[in-house]
Amino acid sequence: MRADNGPKTGPYEGLSLVVDPDGGALIPFDEFVGYHKAELIGSRIWDRHNKWPMYSKFFDNAQALPFHVHHTDEKAALVDKPGKPEAYYYSPHMNNHLGLQPISFLGFQAEVTKEQVKERLARFADGGDNRITDLALGYRTQLGTGWDIPAGVLHAPASVCTYEPQAACDVFCMCESWSNNREVDEALLWKDVPASHHGDLDFIVGLLEWDLNVDPYFVSNRFMTPYATEQSAADGGTAYSERWIVFRSTAFSAKELTVRPGQTVTITDTDAYGLIVVQGQGTLGDHEVAAATLLRFGQLSQDEFFVSESAARDGVRITNRSQTDDLVILKHFGPENGELGRHA
Repeated sequence: MRADNGPKTGPYEGLSLVVDPDGGALIPFDEFVGYHKAELIGSRIWDRHNKWPMYSKFFDNAQALPFHVHHTDEKAALVDKPGKPEAYYYSPHMNNHLGLQPISFLGFQAEVTKEQVKERLARFADGGDNRITDLALGYRTQLGTGWDIPAGVLHAPASVCTYEPQAACDVFCMCESWSNNREVDEALLWKDVPASHHGDLDFIVGLLEWDLNVDPYFVSNRFMTPYATEQSAADGGTAYSERWIVFRSTAFSAKELTVRPGQTVTITDTDAYGLIVVQGQGTLGDHEVAAATLLRFGQLSQDEFFVSESAARDGVRITNRSQTDDLVILKHFGPENGELGRHA
């Protein structure tokens, strides 16, 4: 997915580039997938989506984002876009400081009404702070945990470096008029609303999956505490440990793999996946891997790889060359993970 970051956005901003081993041009990842198709990502995903339909990013804002919502597939289709569920994992390996507001506002208090929400949205036109998060609940960041945020659920992520698997789209509606000590442009309230509904606050409320937002069991249904994969639990956790860190959505999932110092392991998966190294260095098959420590603009790194479905099923041999440091890898998968058995 190419990022939309204004008029100076480069042609590949936000998109991974595949390194040509022969030293030729870098290849945009979406074009690479389009060429190799099912051979790379598997027939199940290719036949249904004709692309790799998710991505992961690191959100690392000094302050919180405005309270906003991403559309469901049904509502996003009105502006010719797909919907966007997402998830958060607060990696302990990426955070030694939690920023200026380490609290996420997610959904609404269970007793909030649609009329109360409309009243706060109407304040947008007055300028200043519409105080819509007064209707929400705030959750303190707990490193090593995460949240599942389905499309249609309002959220204002905390100011902490967050690993975010999500659907490959950026459809949204900003519902908070004040954030980061400045006003939010009212145009962002209507950004992905059909022109015929501009000014219609009932339509904005209709973008919300209401029952999910006011769910009295929001924490039980949306909070994610990692747990060991079946194979990791069976292997005892001595040479390595692997945990599910994102597991509630049918649109994507993610694992955290830790290989202990000096160990070599072979890890199998049912599905293709992307990965990023967040601590340590070693080898992944025939490739050198290392967590990035200092990168300059345009510089290549050895921390990001993609594993085809066939390679995942055959097993990937991973060696941690350090005698003291863990090698930690975050792995993100596409829709309906076969191992999890999560199917729409």
